[in-house]
Amino acid sequence: QVQLVESGGGLVQAGGSLRLACAASGRTLSRYAIGWLRQAPGKERDFVATISGNGITTRYADSVKGRFTISRDNAKNTVYLQMNSLKPEDTAVYYCAADTTTSQVMRDPDYWGQGTQVTVSS
Repeated sequence: QVQLVESGGGLVQAGGSLRLACAASGRTLSRYAIGWLRQAPGKERDFVATISGNGITTRYADSVKGRFTISRDNAKNTVYLQMNSLKPEDTAVYYCAADTTTSQVMRDPDYWGQGTQVTVSS
């Protein structure tokens, strides 16, 4: 079992930045690919970014490329999502998720956090 807890959400103006953190416990984080997904009101949950267990491979949704950066510190069992140049359409609940591969994280991850709200005002 892996337990995931997100933090760092909040209210920010358009053009601003936030850094989300996903703290993991229960098992060695380096065994898992981690992803960030988001769900806006009335919409389906969407993939945002993933990072492989060793931190070498990252993938991003087209809508966030060049603005968001995913990284991980396995010594701290924490994955981060640095979000810059935020837009109102980035408003959503952001979830971190874990599974054995990045592909599985994008499709149907086994482990989920509770989510953190990000609101971007115009």
